[in-house]
Amino acid sequence: MTSENRASSIANMEGLQSAIVAGETARVKELLEGRSLDELQKGYLIELAELNNDGEIIGILKQAPTA
Repeated sequence: MTSENRASSIANMEGLQSAIVAGETARVKELLEGRSLDELQKGYLIELAELNNDGEIIGILKQAPTA
């Protein structure tokens, strides 16, 4: 992974976290489009959505592909 790819991946993760906390379902879908998460990332994001009690985002995250 190049440093550019790492930076993009980190920015995407930060964006996902922000969108989950803000309850922005459409943004979460947009950020996940064409991407896969590793199991650790996916678990963390699901927990974050559970803390916000957002069932729709939890469902979206559970359906996200894993790498």
